[in-house]
Amino acid sequence: MLKKTKQSMSQKLKWKNLEKPLSKPILRIIQDVFKFEKMTPVQFATIPQLMSHKDVVCEAVTGSGKTLSFIVPMLEILLKRHNEYQWKKTEIGAIILSPTRELATQTSDVLEKFLNEPEFNFLSQKLLVGGTSVEEDVEYFRKNSVHILICTVGRLMDLLERNDDIKLAGRVKSVEILILDEADRLLDLGFEVQINTILSYLPKQRRSGLFSATQTKELFDLIRAGLRNPVIISVKEKANISTPKLLQNFYMIAPAEQKLNYLLKFIESFDIQKAMLFLPTCACVEYWSEILPHLLDMPILSIHGKMKKKRLKILNQFRELDKVILLCTDLMARGVDVPEMDWVLQFDPPSNSASFVHRVGRTARQGCEGKALIMLLSNETPYIDFLSKNQKIEMKAAETNEDWNDNFNRINGIIHKIQQKDKNIFDKATRAFVSHIKSYSKHECNLILRLKDLDLGKIASSYGLLRLPKMPEMKDEFNKSFIGPDKIVDINSLKYKNKQKQEAYQKKQLIYQETGEWPGKKVIVKKSNESWTEAKQKKDIRKENRKKRQEIKKNVHDAKERGEAVPKKRKKNQYSQEDLEELAKDIRAIKKFKKNKISKEELDNEMGLSNDSGDSD
Repeated sequence: MLKKTKQSMSQKLKWKNLEKPLSKPILRIIQDVFKFEKMTPVQFATIPQLMSHKDVVCEAVTGSGKTLSFIVPMLEILLKRHNEYQWKKTEIGAIILSPTRELATQTSDVLEKFLNEPEFNFLSQKLLVGGTSVEEDVEYFRKNSVHILICTVGRLMDLLERNDDIKLAGRVKSVEILILDEADRLLDLGFEVQINTILSYLPKQRRSGLFSATQTKELFDLIRAGLRNPVIISVKEKANISTPKLLQNFYMIAPAEQKLNYLLKFIESFDIQKAMLFLPTCACVEYWSEILPHLLDMPILSIHGKMKKKRLKILNQFRELDKVILLCTDLMARGVDVPEMDWVLQFDPPSNSASFVHRVGRTARQGCEGKALIMLLSNETPYIDFLSKNQKIEMKAAETNEDWNDNFNRINGIIHKIQQKDKNIFDKATRAFVSHIKSYSKHECNLILRLKDLDLGKIASSYGLLRLPKMPEMKDEFNKSFIGPDKIVDINSLKYKNKQKQEAYQKKQLIYQETGEWPGKKVIVKKSNESWTEAKQKKDIRKENRKKRQEIKKNVHDAKERGEAVPKKRKKNQYSQEDLEELAKDIRAIKKFKKNKISKEELDNEMGLSNDSGDSD
């Protein structure tokens, strides 16, 4: 009986057995070009709903085939419309919004395989992302027809709000379907206001699809604003598990000062060939990309959000190499598909638990096995239970060896020498450490991962710093736990390898010796020596107040749309011309008094302050 049920499900997942049959061109391309014989569960659940003109909110683990889940029904909708009356050159039929240019480019590559086939030569797509000038995109619209936009939020907003001859705001009035890929990430990046603005440009009769690996409160707020009675689809490979079924999750407890050493030993012991190493900040990626090539016998690539045109080139390099480690930030945590990647490594817990799910989802994709490791300090072990309860993630302890501790002095000695040879790397080391601590102070799980529980001296040791940086969080006790170079290094004697940078540095040193002030340094008036934790609390209060103001504006706008009466805004005090003239007269009197031209008594008379009424006490 069990065997028969499995066979029945296998038959159901065949493309030709979809509840709403696919058109012959799309079915042929899926089978002949993509070589996909069966659908994934998320495709089986989602495609018929979108083809039935329903709005869809889809939650599914990474690597489950979400891209085809929206590209296939999107093409079906556009094809059906074309058969009824052909698309005009100035009409845009579909928009796919992505959080990053890497994910947008990857989606564009998948779609291109369909559009290259003769059956779809009537459709054209345009990739709108950063890295190129807006003027180039505008010129493209002038010369070419575009029916499908794959874009990042910022670039689409730029073009919609431009008052030029391409009139993109008018072109999108014909949109049949809107897709928000990795929708929760779009909101994490703070695009909620921009997305709502984009929705206001689009026709209300469109179809919409929101795809993500996790659901958040902000996402449901967006659903209420932009979708009409959507079908909620949640597809997981294993009940109550947020990560792929073929993924093994490991954790490793490392002493704070030994964290880098343990990571290197782990890579060596498990013979890791191809991996992503997630780091907390862009500055950390910059620093470790200078250090790790000296410590690992394999290619090291790096990518982060502050890079512009180089990112796609680096990502393609990573895909092509068989043995390589890619250092990256959470920029690479969403949607990016890299075949044959065996490990995901995390140097630190991510800023929120949802990011953990997305990070580890870069491996164990499309039926392949994969492994992931997160490195934790001894005070961070409650994070394991937190992930288990919050994201239903099963974790195993990775094996370590006490002999690994013996390698610390050798590793740190190498890092100290690298920094002493080039002051630029010393600068990067300090920036990386400071940004790491700042990032940690903003952690979503700050009840478990508390900054005050960290020994900053030991963490600075793991970064191989030559000295402890000055910062409010750095207490005197951390000097005792800090393990620096054997001999005290005169930081001022360090030189930049770059000759131009060194010349500029020497000139600044001379000016400093003469004036006592470092040239070009901004004068900052410090109100108080507050830590990042205190600063964050104040920032959160400001953010909450700003959100309340936006909510009030939105409610007023909605009330106006419904034709309801809106309470009049209380006007600020208005001053008459007579009041302003009286004020000017008082100011003139004060100036005369300061110049000793009039007495105090005369000043009081001028300003009407003398007691002329004859009233007595």
